[in-house]
Amino acid sequence: MSSKHPSTGPRAKDHQPSALESSPPLEANAEAIHFLNNLRYLSWDLHIMEQHTQEFIKLHILPMERKMSLVRQDDQLVMTRSVKEGEEVKTEVTFFPWSSTVGFVSEAANLLLLRVMAWRQLVPSNARFLALDTEGKLCYSTYQALGTQTIQVGHQEVDVFIVEQTVHSEEGIPGSCRFYLLSDGHLAKRIQVGSPRCCMITKMPVLRDKDEIEPAPVFEKKPLVWEEDMELYSRFLGRKEELRVSHNSYLRQHPEAQALISDFLLFLLLRRPADVVTFAAEYFGPFAKRNPPTPALRSSSRPSPFRSLDPERPTD
Repeated sequence: MSSKHPSTGPRAKDHQPSALESSPPLEANAEAIHFLNNLRYLSWDLHIMEQHTQEFIKLHILPMERKMSLVRQDDQLVMTRSVKEGEEVKTEVTFFPWSSTVGFVSEAANLLLLRVMAWRQLVPSNARFLALDTEGKLCYSTYQALGTQTIQVGHQEVDVFIVEQTVHSEEGIPGSCRFYLLSDGHLAKRIQVGSPRCCMITKMPVLRDKDEIEPAPVFEKKPLVWEEDMELYSRFLGRKEELRVSHNSYLRQHPEAQALISDFLLFLLLRRPADVVTFAAEYFGPFAKRNPPTPALRSSSRPSPFRSLDPERPTD
């Protein structure tokens, strides 16, 4: 006969777990936060969004199954934990404030973290992370490098990098696992310290080589002959026709502009000055609003167009 026990944790945001109220919240230390922040090519700090895990032990007398799900909901991390022993099922729901999960490493994030440690051959031994123990309680987790070792994988001997993770449960004894990692981070062997059994791969995987940064390709600059490009030449003709129509429309709307230019060209051809720029400056000078009116064509022989156009004062 099966029986379901109600959740021992709170079910609303206004109610926090009693364990969190009675003791100060656990916090990861600065070295752990710094290590997670440097994992830029994985994520900024391995924040968990959703995770589901399932473990079971098949025994004829008393089979056991354990399920756990972690889901982020707004500003909280919701943990639903279900334990089935025989026909009895116990379910527990716990809410953790999201601010208290800084430095938290879930089981999925732990695998990524181990691969990075093996890839870099570097373990932050003084770092203190946050993790969940076997009872689903928040506790500290530490890592320690145990050096390298040669093991047999199939018919091949390989060197592995050993990292030991210890979960420091506040209610029970600490639990440690040793991970034997290949050079590219593949997990080759896992041992629960104190257990006579271990997990080990039977076939050597294809190792991933270190990424080699290839130089950026260099493309030679080719001369652009736009007249031979049908698209560019078509755009040129279209723009040319657009400007021609626009200019003709403007001149039809302002006939005084064409008359002004015609008069200037007529005077220019009649006078034929040596300095055309000075002649043009003196011709159009009276039209400027900022300059006082001066006699037109007062002098077309002076070479500088930047001289003052004021009448010369008589000298004594």
